[in-house]
Amino acid sequence: MNKKIILASASSRRRELLSLITDDFEIMTREVDERSAETEMEGKGTPAVLISQGLALLKARAVFDDLSDEEKMRTLVIGADTSVILDNEIFGKPKDKADAAKMLKRLSGRKHVVATGIALITSEKIKCFTEETLVEFFELDTYQTDLIKRYCSTDEPYDKAGAYGIQNGGALLVRKIDGDFSNVVGLPVSRLARELESVIY
Repeated sequence: MNKKIILASASSRRRELLSLITDDFEIMTREVDERSAETEMEGKGTPAVLISQGLALLKARAVFDDLSDEEKMRTLVIGADTSVILDNEIFGKPKDKADAAKMLKRLSGRKHVVATGIALITSEKIKCFTEETLVEFFELDTYQTDLIKRYCSTDEPYDKAGAYGIQNGGALLVRKIDGDFSNVVGLPVSRLARELESVIY
């Protein structure tokens, strides 16, 4: 690859997934007001599945704009944001144990969308896309209720949209998925690899 790649995310999960494509990248993040941007997009009628794409672009642009003119010429910045969506409502990161349990109970017995928005920025072009995966939770029976209680007693739910991580204990809540598993983890690596190829070369 003939451009330096910067991942505009501090997520260890995204770092691990991007390393499946290339080990030659750096991590750089900048503070952005995601909640204000999300509220603004919702106010403009942006569909819930596309809000993560807008946030990914915001994150990538914040990093890219902070580079020198020389660095911009030889750098590609990747921004990413993942949303859990049920009935057109975005489930963010839970505030506390009660909020996490409430989210997971609402998701139980239902199918929801996990949408990861990706933004790729170079000095020559900007390319954005959203990958969607359909996730179905088990019914909220006695076992699922107890599982949610035990899961919310761990540290796992609290830094994740929708209060679960499918790559860890949250997998036990999931009946099935339709789509890219890595997308639910936080980065749709198969599609990203192809999109990077089209942007860099």
